[in-house]
Amino acid sequence: MQKVDGIRTGGATVRLAAEKQMGIPELKRWLRPWAALLTGLLVACVASAGQRSLEVTATAYNSLPGQTTGQPDLTAWGDRLKPGMKAIAVSRDLIELGLSHGVEVEIEGLPGKYVVRDKMAKRWSRKIDIYMGEDVERARRWGRRRVKIHWSGD
Repeated sequence: MQKVDGIRTGGATVRLAAEKQMGIPELKRWLRPWAALLTGLLVACVASAGQRSLEVTATAYNSLPGQTTGQPDLTAWGDRLKPGMKAIAVSRDLIELGLSHGVEVEIEGLPGKYVVRDKMAKRWSRKIDIYMGEDVERARRWGRRRVKIHWSGD
């Protein structure tokens, strides 16, 4: 760091000023539009980094005794599912992408937000399972679909 006219500057800035034979006020005027452009790009990158999207396979599941071993309403993370909850289970590869326990997810084609409450067996990838309470017929009607999901990432 160097000081020029009482202002701390990096060595490259001082060299640029010397090459262009600019004083600090001229250099500031020259850099101002570039700084605004770079700031705008940085803000856009940070904003888009916060919102994540992915296309996944979506199936549906219920909390009935014949469909699982153990307690059908108990998730792998220890949550208790109740009919009417907007919950999903995610494949383990999605957890690594930021879809961990408690994350809110929007599913294109379905109203509202769903919360990650369960995780699936390791054999699945790029897959979500939408909780549909005890409504087996609704789960069967859903079947298997490709959907786009959105969530806020860090």
